Amino acid sequence: MNKLSLANLPTQIQHLSRWSAECGKNIYVKRDDQTGSEWSGNKIRKLEFAVKEALDQGCNLLITCGGIQSNHCRATVAVATRLGLRSAVLLRISEQPPLAGNYFLDRLMGADVRFCTRDEYRDHRAEIMQEMADVYAAQGFKPYIIPEGASFGIGTLGYYHAMKEIVAQEREMGISFDTLVVATGSGGTLAGLQLSNLVNGYGKRIIGVCVCDDTAYFQAIAVRISRDALPYLVAQGELSQDRADHVAKALEPMDFELFEEYVGIGYALSRPEELAHIARMARLEGTVFDPVYTGKATYGMVNELKPGGRLRSSENILFIHTGGLFGLFPVSGSFQL
Repeated sequence: MNKLSLANLPTQIQHLSRWSAECGKNIYVKRDDQTGSEWSGNKIRKLEFAVKEALDQGCNLLITCGGIQSNHCRATVAVATRLGLRSAVLLRISEQPPLAGNYFLDRLMGADVRFCTRDEYRDHRAEIMQEMADVYAAQGFKPYIIPEGASFGIGTLGYYHAMKEIVAQEREMGISFDTLVVATGSGGTLAGLQLSNLVNGYGKRIIGVCVCDDTAYFQAIAVRISRDALPYLVAQGELSQDRADHVAKALEPMDFELFEEYVGIGYALSRPEELAHIARMARLEGTVFDPVYTGKATYGMVNELKPGGRLRSSENILFIHTGGLFGLFPVSGSFQL
């Protein structure tokens, strides 16, 4: 694989025994929140591939975007700093933010920060990042733009190979996971897992729990970036060109299963019941989920594991813990503890 080696891999798979006993299922968690410290979480798997491409192209500045508490932006800044590159982030805000959580770490590690409104971010983030790149290029830098969540063709390889890692761990553990669940906020993690599942014939049910937007939105993204990943898989010898062409034609939106009912009141906005769920799981299992991604996704799992829920037919369930611990601290005052 043509990538950097930055993350602590393979990440552990742990059995959540008390939650499992509560719902009568075998629930496991893959601890991708432990891929590192400054770059903890799922984004580093994607960045190992994307930043390697940036270095191969002679780039010396990384530009990316996200919400004010973006785990991806923080991880990108950390990787850039570790490798001696400059970093710039475009952060979406609705008001002047406190210097806390991931935003504090962005600044601490030396990122250049530019803010934009929610509307600007939704409609024009690609153009704004290109404008930023043009300014830096005029200053003598060679920028590399990484889209939101590193959810693009080369970034998708991170979870294509993570799926192979999971299958290897299944053999070591003597277990077969019938269902994988992951929080979905930009689509790349879901796309990588399912693309690997389809290409390699693993036969898993893979579910993305939307933390923003809806099923149709993420299905369109997952199809697009999965197709964009195929030339990289051909180049790395994972697929023949004929096989890649066949996969590209066969991919369709319905290949990607999503639960869209747990967005709640919006991205990075928490309802009391979601925060109560995070606190309960922390006390039940000593495992901490975040309010933006994994808290919403596991709250959805709790509901879907109830009688009549869409996870009742699953027996061995693996939740991909994508990180987000730093995002807890700015909202700590909202918890009723």
